[in-house]
Amino acid sequence: MRAANTGVSSDQRPLEETLDQGVESVERARELSALAGEAPASVPGYRILKSIGEGKYGSVWLAREQNTGKHVAIKLYTHRRGVDWSLLGREVEKLAVLYTSRNIVGLLAVGWDHDPPYYVMEYLENGSLAARLNGSPLTPLDAVRIATRVCQALVHAHGSGILHCDLKPANILLDQDFEPRLCDFGQSRLADENSHALGTLYYMAPEQADLKAVPDAKWDVYALGALVYHMLTGSPPFRTDENDRRLSDARSLEERLTIYRQIVRNEVRPQAHRRVSGVDQHLAEIVDRCLASDPAKRFPNAQAVLDRLIARERFRARRPLVLLGLVLPALLLLGTAPLAIEAMNDAIRTTQSSLTRRALESDVLTVNLLAEGINRDLGDRQAELEAIAADEELQRAIINFASQPREERQPLWDLLNDFKKQNDKRWKGLGRSLDDSWFLLDAGGVQRWRNVISMSLDGGYAYRDYFHGGGFHYPENEVPVGVAPITKPYVSIPYRGTTQQHDLIALSVPIFAPDDESRVIGVLARSLSLSSLLQDYERSLRSQGSDGVGREFAILDGRSVDGRQRPWTLLAHEWMTKGNLDSLGSSGFEKLSLVGVAKQDVLLDLEHLLQESAPGDSAEERTTRTEPDRTRHYIDPIGKLDPATYGGEWLAAFSRVRGTDWVAVVQERKKSALQPVEDLQARLFSSALGAVLVMLGLVAGSWWLIVALLNERGPRWLRFWRRQSPSGNTTTLSLTAKGTDNVKGGDSA
Repeated sequence: MRAANTGVSSDQRPLEETLDQGVESVERARELSALAGEAPASVPGYRILKSIGEGKYGSVWLAREQNTGKHVAIKLYTHRRGVDWSLLGREVEKLAVLYTSRNIVGLLAVGWDHDPPYYVMEYLENGSLAARLNGSPLTPLDAVRIATRVCQALVHAHGSGILHCDLKPANILLDQDFEPRLCDFGQSRLADENSHALGTLYYMAPEQADLKAVPDAKWDVYALGALVYHMLTGSPPFRTDENDRRLSDARSLEERLTIYRQIVRNEVRPQAHRRVSGVDQHLAEIVDRCLASDPAKRFPNAQAVLDRLIARERFRARRPLVLLGLVLPALLLLGTAPLAIEAMNDAIRTTQSSLTRRALESDVLTVNLLAEGINRDLGDRQAELEAIAADEELQRAIINFASQPREERQPLWDLLNDFKKQNDKRWKGLGRSLDDSWFLLDAGGVQRWRNVISMSLDGGYAYRDYFHGGGFHYPENEVPVGVAPITKPYVSIPYRGTTQQHDLIALSVPIFAPDDESRVIGVLARSLSLSSLLQDYERSLRSQGSDGVGREFAILDGRSVDGRQRPWTLLAHEWMTKGNLDSLGSSGFEKLSLVGVAKQDVLLDLEHLLQESAPGDSAEERTTRTEPDRTRHYIDPIGKLDPATYGGEWLAAFSRVRGTDWVAVVQERKKSALQPVEDLQARLFSSALGAVLVMLGLVAGSWWLIVALLNERGPRWLRFWRRQSPSGNTTTLSLTAKGTDNVKGGDSA
């Protein structure tokens, strides 16, 4: 029978009508329902209100039961010709058998002896599911709810030996709560009946589209899958404009059925439902299995589909607990992770601090040795100059020959050259670097001798610091009148040599008259590069195994002029080769200053280091900074010029060279010094990551096992294990609803 409120006839119909019926016929019935008119007859106990539909064999009317006031739908068979009353009677009998199911439209009364004949059914005011869809899909939640109720109706029908054979949206009505009711059993067949029944195109199983086919419960399973697919996507499977055209162009029913079978069996399986938001893998697989073109791969009956839907809902209901089993370990991991990270960081910080402290202590020992070695070296060189300056023969030679023309100074030159040769021999024997040059200035600053004849000979050098000892150089052409020479041994500030063209310092001593120790008759000096001096001590320390960590050595000049800020300029550094210094130009020393490069704390450390031994310092002033001889944040000025080699932070130790305002520096890369800490950190991180991955693996494995146990589609080995009883006998772990065994051909999967 058709929907009770649509008026579509349930009488015997041509096969073509059943195949083509769709939403259009339902909409036509809805239009007719608006028509008002007189009923062809009255029905005892009911008051007919209005027409709600018109069919081939009669009309459907809305009526009110006089005793209860309940609305009902009455179908009056006013067009009796052509009606197969035996078939109509069988449909009514089937409805009468199924009246106990709340998911099937209920039959209330039958009047075969009435003129015209009628029967009374429930009135469902919300119409059919076809009208509800009307090209628009439902949410997966509503689709599953309706499918479950329809499954229950089919299970009830199949359990009563009745196959519907024409399941589609137009044959599902919605009550006041939008709960579905199955209707129209006009094409239904008994389970043991061999007469064929055609369904509706796009909802009909491919094997049903054969006039010789025997009714099967799997027909309703396929139609159920098509129904769910339609609810999820808004259109039944395989329905396209091209397929509609092919079917409408068929010249006979047999040709149309053949084309339909080819469409279902040969075209690509429908996939649109899998792209719908909210459709999970379980639901998609249920739809796919219902729509299997091969009946052997399809669910055997509606009960099997219902079991799977129930199992899916049970799994979804348990999903929060399953997720909780994943969330709780994750929360535990997240809760303990900060503590573990803090403990790891604390261990790393402690190790880093300890390693830094030990590295700096080693650097301090090394820099103290370096400073003491430089002090001793300079002291030895200066002592040699003082001994030569005190030689009376030299003093008299200076008085007699220094002011003479060059060709007459030979006795003086021979004497000084002998002193130089003896000195070089001694220093070579010690394996130490030789001086760049020796030279003699008279009391006016004119160079009267140099161990190597050059253009500087007889030039005026009174402007140089090594002559006047002012701690600065005068402009060459602006030397004040009466500049006096030094009166005590002196170490000059750096200067650019006129012949070597690189930066030097000079050790100079005054030469007094032999008969008047207050009158300076000349200045004897030796120039040298402190970088070469550093190389001597660097080789010495490394040969003793004291520098296995790649230390660098440097000397800073901390002298200030006229009370101004100390420039802290580099005097010596491994980078300061002739070629590199030549590239700096005339303002080279300004680029080698710590000011503007180093952190203020480092400059304060160096300042305090020079003041520690200064006379007049109070105890409080000497203890202002606890460790001025070391820093963890040293910035090498050369880093501005060669960032790849000298950039970044360094660990550095400082030591003052006694008798000067120089500070010796021993530095090592902070990154290299702390490399063991980084290695430790990497190992700890790897171990922690490994532990986390193991924990996550255990959690994921446990979670997967729980899901597999709850899911009847678990792996084969797990299904086999689940089905084994302790005694070894095979048992069935059923997730199906009660009553499965009452249905013939229940799902064994």
